[in-house]
Amino acid sequence: MADEFRSGFVCFVGRPNTGKSTLTNAMVGQKIAITSSRPQTTRHTIRGIVHRDHAQLILVDTPGLHRPRTLLGQRLNDLVRDTYSEVDVIALCIPADEKIGPGDRWIVQQINQMAPKTTLLGVVTKIDKVSRDGVAEQLVAVSQLLGPDAEVVPVSAVRGEQVEVLVDVIASKLPEGPAFYPDGELTDEPEETLMAELIREAALEGVRDELPHSLAVVIEEIIPRETDEDAAESPKSGARTESPKSGALLDVHAILYVERPSQKAIVIGRGGSRLKEVGTAAREQIEHLLGTRIYLHLHVKVAKDWQRDPKQLGKLGF
Repeated sequence: MADEFRSGFVCFVGRPNTGKSTLTNAMVGQKIAITSSRPQTTRHTIRGIVHRDHAQLILVDTPGLHRPRTLLGQRLNDLVRDTYSEVDVIALCIPADEKIGPGDRWIVQQINQMAPKTTLLGVVTKIDKVSRDGVAEQLVAVSQLLGPDAEVVPVSAVRGEQVEVLVDVIASKLPEGPAFYPDGELTDEPEETLMAELIREAALEGVRDELPHSLAVVIEEIIPRETDEDAAESPKSGARTESPKSGALLDVHAILYVERPSQKAIVIGRGGSRLKEVGTAAREQIEHLLGTRIYLHLHVKVAKDWQRDPKQLGKLGF
């Protein structure tokens, strides 16, 4: 008798910048979670949907759990904790090239307190960065951290190594039942949320340490345009980038919020050069996401200390 179809919810957790978003994208097969070398990049619990013949995995990509310093940080942590109790499997991601530290032990302690009955799985990420011996040492260390009952799987999302093995291991731990989503659906996040995240990812590349926590992006409006002639007549305000191809397009207006004028200068760059680069990089990603051409208007505004202001956090979607 063939194995029953399995489906369920999976949460990748771990310190910031442990490869959770990259792994989500690799398993889904398309970019639905932004990646960055900057800690605390993820802001939303984006669900990626993994379709296989024998199972459907709904991946909940949470922000990295951390000790919060701001109201925003506290709300991001609350997102993670709320997720713990709602999933079937929690997969703790620990990079192969970093020693296990107090932060990892703290997260395991939080998981044991919040969701003692949820299946816990270890994932050693970034195995392409160390030798085989290094991977073996980290597998032993993670096993000791999680206990003898927890399975540990090594993966390299960048190279695609062991990704399918991880899918199978997770699937084996999900309850039997039908798929939650139709075949071909990759995420249940609104397109506006994904677009805003892609713009923020582009803006975070190559900037100073202070900016990642202080940057928020809001999609103001999306307006269909039928011809390039219409686009050419748009008023010149902010930074705009457009695709050189002909045909119908979408006019997308987005605002990048920062906390201080000095940060606004960083995002815009000399003569607007940095903002134009951000727009070009984001436009290409958004066009790939939507499957249509877009005309992107970016504006940068200062919302003083928004991370600590409940009203402004609400306005920005947190």
